[in-house]
Amino acid sequence: MSDTEAGGGTAASGGASGTGRAAEAGGMAAASHAGEAGGVAGAGEAGGAAACPAAIRQALAAHTTMTLAYVDEEGPQACAVLYAAEALDAPGTAGAGSGGRAGAGAGAGEGDGGDGAGVGDGPRAPLAGSSSDPVLYFVTAVTTRHGRALAESGARVAFTMQRDGQEWSGLTGLQGRGHCRPLAGADRAAGWRVYTERFPFVEANDRLRTALERTTLWELRPDWLRLIDNGQGFGHKEEWRRADTP
Repeated sequence: MSDTEAGGGTAASGGASGTGRAAEAGGMAAASHAGEAGGVAGAGEAGGAAACPAAIRQALAAHTTMTLAYVDEEGPQACAVLYAAEALDAPGTAGAGSGGRAGAGAGAGEGDGGDGAGVGDGPRAPLAGSSSDPVLYFVTAVTTRHGRALAESGARVAFTMQRDGQEWSGLTGLQGRGHCRPLAGADRAAGWRVYTERFPFVEANDRLRTALERTTLWELRPDWLRLIDNGQGFGHKEEWRRADTP
């Protein structure tokens, strides 16, 4: 559920997988630049108040791992976390599919850095946005480097999601930016339901569930998203911007 720094540990972020992710991220960037001349399909910057396109929502629900990029006093850094996307057509439910057993090793590693629910004793106000905007949930301890950075007031993140091992002709993935906040009380309970429905193995394993319940659950509300889909033409993209984003 977290990266390998400061006791985090995600199985999906190691070795050749990391190399594949870096290569795909570069491919997505190249595809993004190539698509600029062709314009943006779907809800772009000019139509910021539009609902998030279905293709972007489906892509968010289809993936389970995102690479978060952030900046702190030491400079820029990135980490991989498992996430669950809230289904926009049925608030309080998870995205399509289940997380499967592949992520179990990642969850066990994250639990070792549990910081308790104390971070929620004085949560920041909920982030602005429509109830139909995308919402992502992930677990990480505030004692990790990225946890400390995300807890700073006004902190912003950038992120990508994509599968490893894709071919150029069918390369697809997401880029985004947004704000994070730690959850407590009813907000945490609602987010936890989304998270465990996406990753049912968490509730099925008493040790894992106990470890993650002691760790901070975060909400990420994107304010800008871009879907790259070379399957519809090289550099094809769709964008969405939250209504209250400049």
